[in-house]
Amino acid sequence: MNIRQMTFDDLPAVMAIERETFPLDAWSEGMMRGELAEQPRTRHYVVAEVDSEIVGYAGMAAAADQADVQTIAVLAAHRTRGIGSAMLTVLLDEARKRGAIEIFLEVRSDNPGARSVYERFGFEEIGMRRRYYDDGTDAVVMKRKLHG
Repeated sequence: MNIRQMTFDDLPAVMAIERETFPLDAWSEGMMRGELAEQPRTRHYVVAEVDSEIVGYAGMAAAADQADVQTIAVLAAHRTRGIGSAMLTVLLDEARKRGAIEIFLEVRSDNPGARSVYERFGFEEIGMRRRYYDDGTDAVVMKRKLHG
């Protein structure tokens, strides 16, 4: 597996993963282009490749001493292989490099698998955003302090 910075050339593969992973509330290509346009100023996006195929992507926003995981997605056929965890590790490292002292994220309340991954990484639940997702599902807000 190889993790590298996402480029505009990666968007066709990334958008296919986005639509497969988040069919009810996928970001548009325009939204993703907007995120990449802010890279590296306030954003950091990566893709994960297996045998030169993009199988996942992740991104974060960082400003001042706070960072936010914007998205993490891995193709279903490649889940449970540590790809998401590897990309999250890269985002946490980048947040530290940018001077963030804490990092936040929202995760669907109906996604216990993702929540358990975040908990293993030291994220703690700090609140709930009711009906946050387009289909009315709540988002669990989680936070982790970053050290050194």
